Amino acid sequence: MITIKTQEDIDFLIEGGKRHAFILKELAKLTVPGVSTLTLEECAMKLIKEKGDKAAFFNYKPEGARRPYPAALCVSVNEEIVHGIPNETPRILIEGDVVTLDLGLVHNGLITDSAITLPVGKVSVEDLRLITATEEALEAGIRAARGGKHVGDIGHAIEQVTKKYNLAGALGLSGHGVGYEVHEDPYVPNTGMPGTGAKLKAGMVIAIEPMLVLGKGDIKLLKDGYTFVTKDGKKAAHSEHTIVITENDPIVVTR
Repeated sequence: MITIKTQEDIDFLIEGGKRHAFILKELAKLTVPGVSTLTLEECAMKLIKEKGDKAAFFNYKPEGARRPYPAALCVSVNEEIVHGIPNETPRILIEGDVVTLDLGLVHNGLITDSAITLPVGKVSVEDLRLITATEEALEAGIRAARGGKHVGDIGHAIEQVTKKYNLAGALGLSGHGVGYEVHEDPYVPNTGMPGTGAKLKAGMVIAIEPMLVLGKGDIKLLKDGYTFVTKDGKKAAHSEHTIVITENDPIVVTR
């Protein structure tokens, strides 16, 4: 069911979004050659707890999952698209890696969700282009998200940027509603036709999250039950913001 948030909810989301953005910026500073994914996880948990908030992903069990997610942070490296687990088999980041940090935060009972993709040290021109395209696709999706429009308008805007850069989207992965739960309705696709899908209304809160890849869009799920990777082993990037729908420009709470 699609929910409409109250003004009080939105105020909490805005404050939570500021805290969320700060944490991701601090984690970005640590994302350098030689750092362990476990270090990033431990830092994320420390920063969340310092403000009295909670990690939305830790012990969250999505529908269909066989076990709860075991970390606060998702760290996805290179061919890993989303939900890489940082603390079960930690890895050391090396020069040339492309890394996505995806975090969920609970502030006063309201959940925000945001992700950034970063180059580790010097990366190839192709990798930088992938990261830039994914960020541009997110901004295009945000601009399309206005009251009276539809989720298909968001997907269409993202798809146009994907085509512009001659890239592919990760098939089957999408954005979603958020706020009261980590995943809520509506489904927010990364492809689509204008005027199709759920109608956007003021007070809706959604996470827009394009996931682009250098190769084909086919994906597979690893044995850990969470990490989605590209089938062809090509690199992926993921950018995400939580936004509040209004009749005008949306409020990007995790900016």
